[in-house]
Amino acid sequence: MPLVPPASPKKDRRVLRAVLRWTAAVVVFAAAGAGTAYGIAGMERTDVPGLGTVSDGRWDYPTLTKPPLPSGSPGPFAEENKAGAHYADLRALVLPAPKGASEDKALRGADGWLPTKDFLAQFTGKDRVDALRQNFKDNGLRHIAARGWTTPDGTRTRVYLLQFDTAVVVDDLFSGDIAPYSGPGYSLRGEGDFAADQDFPSAARVESIPYSVYAESKPYGKEQVRQAYLSAGDVLAMVVQSRKGAAKAVPFQQTVILQSELLS
Repeated sequence: MPLVPPASPKKDRRVLRAVLRWTAAVVVFAAAGAGTAYGIAGMERTDVPGLGTVSDGRWDYPTLTKPPLPSGSPGPFAEENKAGAHYADLRALVLPAPKGASEDKALRGADGWLPTKDFLAQFTGKDRVDALRQNFKDNGLRHIAARGWTTPDGTRTRVYLLQFDTAVVVDDLFSGDIAPYSGPGYSLRGEGDFAADQDFPSAARVESIPYSVYAESKPYGKEQVRQAYLSAGDVLAMVVQSRKGAAKAVPFQQTVILQSELLS
């Protein structure tokens, strides 16, 4: 089996340290066709010294594999990829549902692409939504890939990947009014006040991907919402989890990190 080009030792050490500290995932390299694929497998908590508890609340995701890149195409963070483009099929980069979850087929859209109007429909405030729609139009939104599911404990998850022409556009959107540190720039329907999630483990973050992570503050209504934006090259990702009572931190952190790995 052909081997992928080796990453730099420095980068390998950074990734290894992050995985061991948080024990969210382990990256396994493989190859497929003329391009490159990466496998991301769940790590058993009992495999790590000092972490002997059988379960810490993480979900059982299937082994994750990135789709192969077209022959000759660089990865999104390769030095020669000035646009930060994801050349792999974006629909294959959306995190799959964990085992036992019921998938929300409506989020798959037609041919795997979600209409922009369906993405915008989850936000509240007509003027704000109209402004966001125009912002996407002005910045050349190409398409949206999405997936959603509900786990047996009632946690509802939605993952959206919005692809633009370049990483510069995404960086401007992310650092503008969409994902400020203090709270999300656009309010989802039915949510309350948000604050930055101070408990999100910084050691587990993918170094090349900026995050804005939020948790709905008390008092919240029937359910709590957790939300994250990721700036990953030419892709702006949004992850939302909600659950009656309180949305658990560990599966949210796991979902955000694994989606980041797929986009890195």
